Amino acid sequence: MLKYILKRGVTYIVMAFLATSAAFFMASAFFKPGQAYEARTPRPSQASINQMLAGYGLDPNRPIILKYFDWLQRVFLHWDWGRTPTGAYVNHEFGTRVWVSARLVLISVLLTLIIGVALGVISASRQYSMADRTLTTYSYITFILPAPVAYLLIQLGGIAINQAVGHRIFFVTGLYTTGITGFWPSLLDLIAHMIVPTFAMVIFGWGGYQTAQRQFLLDNVSADFVRTARATGLSRSKAIRKHALRVSFIPVAQSIAFTIPAIFTGSFFAESIFNWPGVGLWSIQAIGNQDVSTATVMVAYGAMIFAIGAIIADIATSALDPRVRL
Repeated sequence: MLKYILKRGVTYIVMAFLATSAAFFMASAFFKPGQAYEARTPRPSQASINQMLAGYGLDPNRPIILKYFDWLQRVFLHWDWGRTPTGAYVNHEFGTRVWVSARLVLISVLLTLIIGVALGVISASRQYSMADRTLTTYSYITFILPAPVAYLLIQLGGIAINQAVGHRIFFVTGLYTTGITGFWPSLLDLIAHMIVPTFAMVIFGWGGYQTAQRQFLLDNVSADFVRTARATGLSRSKAIRKHALRVSFIPVAQSIAFTIPAIFTGSFFAESIFNWPGVGLWSIQAIGNQDVSTATVMVAYGAMIFAIGAIIADIATSALDPRVRL
């Protein structure tokens, strides 16, 4: 299995490199990083703007192919992902923000997967019951409801609860409360700020897992190997847990590689609405600022997340299905 995972890992690294390189060429070709200076009053001369951008590796007059090779040299030799049009170092900006996003997204991913699969099993084992119809209908609603609208509704719900109670129970914006010191008080404050955005991402994220797990499990409930297991004396519920569930989870595990990036994309909206200073909010601001370096590093970040999700899916699949290891 190790050889299989290593082979897949090399493939994902090559894909990430190609995607990141394409992002650099496209951002360099279409973005205008001097826009941030042109909006200033008094407006600097074009020559001074070009000179400042050249110092940040963003000279608009330099051929893109030469800027690309300069960028490759900085990344591979110094792990320097460049600078923003205002001179900030992308490494520092990304490093301080990625852990903010990780706190929110990692917990959301785990809860989304666990809850979605569990509800899918419950829904399939009670097919056409009231619980099955309710869960499946809700999952379909989450598919058609845009993430920004869904998160905004959760935020408004938290505000309404606070107003009804007469004091703040839920924090609906921000990462922390100023003035709090000490490890445990700071940790409790962080958890309090995480409740609402995490809740929003989870309840509007597990629908895909629920419907997929339900459908795959139903496809295997009537399979020959399940009927054989029941013929040996196993009850329906035990036959589903010991045999059908394992087989039906294989395609769900394979879909992890594609759903994890979707959850990270959803975090972009969550960070904007709940005012979390993570990489999602930063990347949206970077596009508005025509920031070539930030746009490139965000594509690399997304490709890395996809690769991690794909490797996790490969490990889970090979653990569940011995034919993959062969």
